[in-house]
Amino acid sequence: MAILKTRVTHLEMTDRPTAAIPTPASYKLAIMRATRISLPFYRFLYEQVGKPHHWSVHRKLNDEALSAIIHRDNVEIHVLHVDGSPAGFFELVIDQEPGVAEILYFGLIPEFQGRGLAKFFLNEAISTAWMSSPQKVIIETNTLDSPRALQMYQRMGFKPVSFAEAEIETWD
Repeated sequence: MAILKTRVTHLEMTDRPTAAIPTPASYKLAIMRATRISLPFYRFLYEQVGKPHHWSVHRKLNDEALSAIIHRDNVEIHVLHVDGSPAGFFELVIDQEPGVAEILYFGLIPEFQGRGLAKFFLNEAISTAWMSSPQKVIIETNTLDSPRALQMYQRMGFKPVSFAEAEIETWD
């Protein structure tokens, strides 16, 4: 296992966006909230979306620890299905800090990237986050994520507020 250095960008949005993003018409799409998502399905999504970017926080947790995090009342997990197949997910954490909704995880499985789905799906994540009436919505990205992630977040209305350096274990 190697250690990668990365620059983390913390972003926030303090105003609900007003622009609508059209639904891509080329696919049959469904976004479903996974209430009490099964741990194997969560692990599948987390690995498929996160492995290329070396997501690590939930990777090595045992079932009890993972369940204690993702099955909290203030956590929502929504899954994008494209033509019947899971294509990505976002995980929201509401009011961990008062007045804050955090898009903790967001992404598409690699086979579904480059199809014009990311902006639409991110817009849905943002809209869902604002449904809890927060004062701000936050998200972070780093240099191991998609090279287009930071630009897309900024185009959607997020503003960088701080930066940090981090070291992340590679995915074994």
